Amino acid sequence: MGYEFNHVHLKSPDPRKTAEWYATAFDFTIMSDIVRPNGDQFVVTRTPDGVTVNISGARTDEELDEGNADVHWGLEHIGITIDDLDAELERLTGMGAVLKEGPIDVPNGPRIAFIAGPDDTRIELLQLPG
Repeated sequence: MGYEFNHVHLKSPDPRKTAEWYATAFDFTIMSDIVRPNGDQFVVTRTPDGVTVNISGARTDEELDEGNADVHWGLEHIGITIDDLDAELERLTGMGAVLKEGPIDVPNGPRIAFIAGPDDTRIELLQLPG
């Protein structure tokens, strides 16, 4: 069987607000917004290049720990390619993102920075060379 990347799933106390932030920040498209039978709001978004990012709230009677935008084990961050790192950092921090690390010039590689987005999600911004 072949394998294909299917989606990323983010949890949020306000899924619609988080989806709208990603739509404004990175041109995600909100595809649907429903409440599932298990009680959580479930918003499906899609990146401009076609990756599905699901954003949902807590299910009925589910308690969730806080997010963590610091370096940690497990799924540590999502990476998004941008054109101008400095301009994007200014724009995104203006939208409430918090600069966590960088900018860093990777030798023979991209220029990168890490921000905390909504719900303390760690996001890497990559300005590719060229």
